[in-house]
Amino acid sequence: MRSFNEVDKTKKKRRIQTVENPASLSREALAQLEDAIKASLREGYLPCAIAFKIASEAGVPKIAVGDMTDRLGVRVANCQIGCFKVDKTIHDKPAGEEADKRIVNALASLKEKDELTCANVHSLARQLNLTPMSVADVANTRNWKIHVCQLGCF
Repeated sequence: MRSFNEVDKTKKKRRIQTVENPASLSREALAQLEDAIKASLREGYLPCAIAFKIASEAGVPKIAVGDMTDRLGVRVANCQIGCFKVDKTIHDKPAGEEADKRIVNALASLKEKDELTCANVHSLARQLNLTPMSVADVANTRNWKIHVCQLGCF
C-alpha cells in the first residue's frame, strides 16, 4: 500500500470536514501523540485497533489520533469493521443468508435513523459481546454503508 500523500490529503479534505488539532491538544501532548504513533507503526501503517489503544492510553479523542496520522502522512490499516484493510475483506456469504436477528434488527434500526456509524457498530458489538467485524459484516453483506469513522478516515 502506498503512503498518504498530499493528493490524498486534498481529496480527504473535500470529503470530510475536519479542523486541525480537533482536541485542542497542547504542543507537548501533540508531540507525545506523534511519538506514540511513530512507535506503533507496523510496516509503515497504523492498525486501527492500535490507533484506538493509543487514544485510550493518551486520554485523547480518537479523532486526534486520526488527525495526527494525516499530519504524519501515515495510513490507518486493518479497519476493525472492514471498511479498509491491507487485505480487503471478502464477503463470500450471500446477502440473503440468515444472520443473528438481534444484529440485523439493531443495524436496520441504526440505518433507518441514519446512525449506522463506526462508533455505533463498535457499541453494538460490545453490547452483544461480538467483534466489531462480525457486526459490520452483517451490514456489509447487505450493502449498508457504515459512515463517520472515529479516526476520521471516512
